[in-house]
Amino acid sequence: MLVDFFMEVRAAGVPATPRELLDLIRALERNLVFADWDEFYLLARTCLVKDEKFYDRFDLAFGCYFEGLADLDELLNQVIPDEWLRQSFERFLSEQDKAQLDSLASLDDLMKQFQERLKEQQERHAGGSKWIGTGGTSPFGHGGYHPQGVRVGGESRHQRAAKVWETRHFRNLDDSVALGTRNIKVALKRLRQFARTGAQEELALDETIRATARNGGYLDLRLRRERHNAVKVLLFLDIGGSMDAHIAQLEALFSACRSEFKHLEFFYFHNCLYESVWRDNVRRMNERTSTTSLLHTFAEDYKVIFVGDASMAPWEVTSPGGSVEHFNDESGAVWLERVRQKWPHLIWLNPIPERHWDYTPSIGMVRQLVDQQMFPLTLEGLDQAMRALMQ
Repeated sequence: MLVDFFMEVRAAGVPATPRELLDLIRALERNLVFADWDEFYLLARTCLVKDEKFYDRFDLAFGCYFEGLADLDELLNQVIPDEWLRQSFERFLSEQDKAQLDSLASLDDLMKQFQERLKEQQERHAGGSKWIGTGGTSPFGHGGYHPQGVRVGGESRHQRAAKVWETRHFRNLDDSVALGTRNIKVALKRLRQFARTGAQEELALDETIRATARNGGYLDLRLRRERHNAVKVLLFLDIGGSMDAHIAQLEALFSACRSEFKHLEFFYFHNCLYESVWRDNVRRMNERTSTTSLLHTFAEDYKVIFVGDASMAPWEVTSPGGSVEHFNDESGAVWLERVRQKWPHLIWLNPIPERHWDYTPSIGMVRQLVDQQMFPLTLEGLDQAMRALMQ
């Protein structure tokens, strides 16, 4: 039985060796645990896992082997109600129908047609291909399918809107959330540069022993400044829209950053960096911080981390006025280049799996703008990203 369990652990990506399996067998032979499920779990993990970053993989293998949780897709289907995955009066399109829909030539053409529809339309429409309404293939409205358009009301389904004609409500990330993946903290620990700052409040043991000896055995306490992580981090978080699907990962990362870095400044943006960012999503329309002021406020020694899926229309990166929510005077590419020139230690973390990056042109554009320093938001990607920041 243990051999099959060992193979399950290996299949989950835990680099356990036969020597570690033998250690587990010897421990059981010596009755280190007996008839206790929790103690066996801890013993097996101690013997087979030598790095904390593999704990979650081990947990998955343990659960699949001993509890029969082999089919996670079936479990998800039981947990997610069908009504969450459907929309009333939805019009289903075949792949052939979708293939026949062409994107509009440019952002200017899209906005011009939208203004014409607003002037002409006199009543509600649903399921059509021209008017502003729900369902169907019109580029204006919500609930239907079109490669690119203006979403008016409703919730995003295909994440293809070039403009959103409404006030959008984002929420702040919760930095007190319990980490779903404890190893995010382990990966962030690579980004450390210790310095002794502040009051003398830590016992200097070696110096105390030497001073006491010189003092004829009378205790002579010596203190020193406590060591702190001196790395300074500037964190930019993409929020809302297509990033809603990755909110759990963002909250875990945000929580880990807040606890790991003493010198942390964070700001939110949407899709691409433009002339302003914000700290509070509730007041983001009224309380914004100029990106130019950030460039003049924070020194070059800050480590800059962008977190976002970089999935947007290409003109959101390249064109003035291309932002999905407002008309920006300068393109996102201009602002990203300014940031990269100011802070050479810069990375971009992307929650989209790396194997899908080539299918979204904007990801390649952003990746080039950050000098290829884009990494997947995985444990391995975080490890590589922290190494890149420390170079």
